Amino acid sequence: MLNNTKTKIFVDCHVFDGNFQGTRTYIQGLYLELIKDSTKDFYLAAYDIKNLKQIFGEQDNLKYVKYYFKNPFIRLLFEIPRLIFKNKIDFAHFQYRVPPLKLCKYIVTTHDVLFEDFPEDFPRLNRFQSFLTYKFSAKISDIIFTVSEYSKIQIEKHLKVKNVVVMPNGIDDIFFEEYDKEKTVLDVKKEHGISNYILYVSRWEPRKNHHLLLKSFVNQKIYENYHLVFIGDNTFKNKDFDTLFNSLEEKIKQKIICFKRVEFEKMILLLRGSNVSVYPSRAEGFGIPPLESVAAKIPTICSNQTAMGDFDFFDNYFFNPTNQKDLDEKLNYVIENKDENLLQKREIIKQKYNWKIAAKIFNSQIEKFTDS
Repeated sequence: MLNNTKTKIFVDCHVFDGNFQGTRTYIQGLYLELIKDSTKDFYLAAYDIKNLKQIFGEQDNLKYVKYYFKNPFIRLLFEIPRLIFKNKIDFAHFQYRVPPLKLCKYIVTTHDVLFEDFPEDFPRLNRFQSFLTYKFSAKISDIIFTVSEYSKIQIEKHLKVKNVVVMPNGIDDIFFEEYDKEKTVLDVKKEHGISNYILYVSRWEPRKNHHLLLKSFVNQKIYENYHLVFIGDNTFKNKDFDTLFNSLEEKIKQKIICFKRVEFEKMILLLRGSNVSVYPSRAEGFGIPPLESVAAKIPTICSNQTAMGDFDFFDNYFFNPTNQKDLDEKLNYVIENKDENLLQKREIIKQKYNWKIAAKIFNSQIEKFTDS
């Protein structure tokens, strides 16, 4: 081992202090599995450690470390190195960016480098900052994880690094839990005044293609029988969506509902109450929402591009997100026919994408250092 006691792993959990996002799901799913290993001590760090305790609980090998600064530069430059030194940490795990001062082994998870493959979808300053910090972080890290074969290839190409390890996301057990569909539909109607709706869960960026789904919803007059519900906070504005939405008649606008900042429990309720889930994104490093919706037994159609091409079990429920006609046809098909193979797909996802597999891959990389 790296020292004479338990291996100490520091985890930067600052994403739990802000709005709900994919990296939070990733850390939560992975570490709820990893902390079952009593041969390691885990140091989870955030500003709001009370929130962390509610998620991860209390146990002997789990320590909570409080950040006193929310500023990311102060946190990376000064606060985290001090905490690593103070607690004699062996490994520190970060998402995308690591501190420049290295006092232990670094693990970085780079989920994607989509700003390099789709530069038109990202502000220039964002692309420049991301490229420099992601490349530096990958270069000085001892272990580089990513979540799909697509991302591995693109990260190695653009950041000029080797030996990127694919550790796929898992789907949380809550999505596979059984529920009363009729009661859920009634609960959604009581709380939000809607029933019969098509759902898209994703933050707002141009590459997420919200406007393509809106076009399909409007042009095919799906609004006559359904609502269209979006769940996700803003990252970058989608001007195409805004232009189309603003041109619509008021009666159509009333059938389109956008939830920005949604608590996890509310998102689960809205997902379970939906008729159909659609994921029209043009570019993803992984693309977890369509897997979650299938796990929840919601008929789902999914983009077949970038990392989502790995989800070949979607079969006839795949579509090209650059082709409006293809989306129109698949959306009509799933509305009318549902999905007779939904339970089979659900089982494939349960076996292939789970946090036990991810934890096993994580530990195998750690052991290369602890066994030496």
